[in-house]
Amino acid sequence: MRKPEFLPFVNHHSMRPDEQPTAPSRQWQAGSAFTMGAVAMICRGFLYGLSKPEAHGLDQFLQLLDERDDVEGRQRGLITVSNHVSIVDDPLIWGILPLRYTWSPDNMRWGLGSFDLCFQNKFTSTFFTLGQVLPTHRTAHSAFGGLFQPTMTQAIRLLSRGPFLSANEPPRTPDTSVASPDLADPFTGGHLTFSTNGQDTFPAPSAYRNRRHSWVHIFPEGMIHQKDDRTMRYFKWGVSRLILESDPMPDIVPMWIEGPDQVMHETRTFPRFIPRPFQNVSITFGEKLDGEKVFGDLRNRWKQMRAKEKRSSGRLEVGVLSEALKYSDEAVELRKECTMRVRAAVLDVRRTRGLPDEDPKGGRVETYRIEGAKREGAKQDGSWTRDP
Repeated sequence: MRKPEFLPFVNHHSMRPDEQPTAPSRQWQAGSAFTMGAVAMICRGFLYGLSKPEAHGLDQFLQLLDERDDVEGRQRGLITVSNHVSIVDDPLIWGILPLRYTWSPDNMRWGLGSFDLCFQNKFTSTFFTLGQVLPTHRTAHSAFGGLFQPTMTQAIRLLSRGPFLSANEPPRTPDTSVASPDLADPFTGGHLTFSTNGQDTFPAPSAYRNRRHSWVHIFPEGMIHQKDDRTMRYFKWGVSRLILESDPMPDIVPMWIEGPDQVMHETRTFPRFIPRPFQNVSITFGEKLDGEKVFGDLRNRWKQMRAKEKRSSGRLEVGVLSEALKYSDEAVELRKECTMRVRAAVLDVRRTRGLPDEDPKGGRVETYRIEGAKREGAKQDGSWTRDP
């Protein structure tokens, strides 16, 4: 049975440039810069004051960020993708960046955060939204989760050349109660919001010109995975949507992280909420992939499928899919192949850390289908896993 789905708001390319909002309100931008900068200072202080950090390939990654500093001059988005070993991976790993980067939200990462953990009330929604985290429903906890939820549309559009606006009002007036997760920039209009489930309201980041060709970080394992041999789970297909559907193809940088699992291991005892200091933390940035070489054939096939659907069903906006583009055998196979290639790129970075090659079965979903295993905090096949 397919999950309930809600169409994202429609982009109107016919709008005049002077009607396209450049950026959120100054108050919102200031709040976002303060939130991201303050969190980065805490993470950097923990890494360099209470831990033993190592950064590999950082200089070339910072050069890439420097090239992207001019929003108007950006030619494509940026995807970083890594393994997921701890509840503190994000934001801890970004503490490795010099602070001058973290106080500039326009050139910092967007992440996907669990709706049921990060967006439970007004306070947490405000904090994580200002911290550039998109509310994402998990299928194990919500009927609105899955590959085609509106948050995925926002992520794809952030990577593309926006803005993407809607002439529609939000599904309802945002709930102003403290207990509600609903959120909106009080200094902007309702056409600059989106809904994750057809009822709630969140600011739509892709509605602004300063968010075009943004940076999105994703943990495709979809859950924390801690194992002594430092192998990964299979990757979920969301990352394939970001690569296949963003326009134009984003830059892609694979990463490998080690150590945050010791900072917050799943076996930690009281006090569980306190990160463990004096651990070795390693962040390795791989080289930017040659996108055309690695994914060009898959994107060409995807474009052909999309063009065929446009001829039969009319205009399709960026991040919006027909039934055939969602569920056809060819679409499924494209996502499978794209996801496996991304995983192979992360494994290449893992290999540079001197780790032995993993069992080829490690990338298959069947390997992790253990009947009766708990999802939360369970030790499965010798590994500790948890939905983040």
